[in-house]
Amino acid sequence: MNAIELAVAGLSSNLDMAKSHVADFSDQDMLLRPVPNANHTAWQLGHLCVAEGWMVNCVAPGVVPATSAGFAEKFTKQTSTIDDIKAFPTKAEIFAEFEKTRAAVIAWAKSLTPADLDKPGPEPMKDFIPTVGALLTLLPGHVMMHVGQIQVIRRKLGRAVMF
Repeated sequence: MNAIELAVAGLSSNLDMAKSHVADFSDQDMLLRPVPNANHTAWQLGHLCVAEGWMVNCVAPGVVPATSAGFAEKFTKQTSTIDDIKAFPTKAEIFAEFEKTRAAVIAWAKSLTPADLDKPGPEPMKDFIPTVGALLTLLPGHVMMHVGQIQVIRRKLGRAVMF
């Protein structure tokens, strides 16, 4: 397995891990905060989708299609404090957007050559994502960091700890 195949494998399985952690969440559960000022699951998952598309489009403009009208605006720093269920898409709608984004990212990753991995990463984040290869490893890690936070929410809800 080469580096690109490894990255694609991580990207391919990673979204399913996030889905499994919230499969038993209602849309209302998606808004539970483990502690005050922590982000709820709906915001975290929407943020992951929006951030992933933005980062990849920084290095490969247009690779990830735009999310549905108004979607990205629901997942900004300012909206992270909102607890109104009407302010966010449903769990199904968030995952539909995330699946579309992730499919585009995987297709892009499969199109890369080993030399592409050394190309510059997203300019706004060059200090900690210096190359395309670093970006490919960050994306699944970013999801897993948030899945760890969702584990805490699972515990607060009294749901089974996963993995």
